[in-house]
Amino acid sequence: MNRLPLATITSACMASLMVVATAASAQTAPAAARIHAADQAFITDATQAVATQRDAARIATSRSTDRDVKAFAERVSNDNAKISDALRAASPRGVDVPKNDPDAAVLASINNLRGADFDKAYIVQVALAGDQKALSAFQAEIASGRDEQLKDAAKKALPTIQEHYAMAQDLAKRKHLTAQ
Repeated sequence: MNRLPLATITSACMASLMVVATAASAQTAPAAARIHAADQAFITDATQAVATQRDAARIATSRSTDRDVKAFAERVSNDNAKISDALRAASPRGVDVPKNDPDAAVLASINNLRGADFDKAYIVQVALAGDQKALSAFQAEIASGRDEQLKDAAKKALPTIQEHYAMAQDLAKRKHLTAQ
């Protein structure tokens, strides 16, 4: 029976563990590398647009003085929370999906406003412009995305975003506002 020194056995075990760890990381790393650029752009743009809309809507429910604006904001907040969850669920394993990454500049532009000034800024800058941005991101994924789960999530969410945009247009018209 051959007896190996403890240092040799320890070194062999460490080398084996390093090989296993390297192989495991090599299997998970390509998942992120395999995602197409259009799909990654969609994940980034869509999650930011949805988070911005959702967070701005939450601000609107407390800062607006108009019941129509508040009702619109509540609907957007609820719908966009569901869309955000669906995007995370549809994203390929190993791909980093921002959980809450709203556009800080958009939120800052409305954060200190109140009353009619808030309502106007929210409708024009967030509801109209923000929904246009979201529509563009979701339509681009449907047209050029490669990941079928992401495309399917975009297709399922698009009617809701289109409805939000139509509601925003109607709200702007009733308040005598136009996009700037």
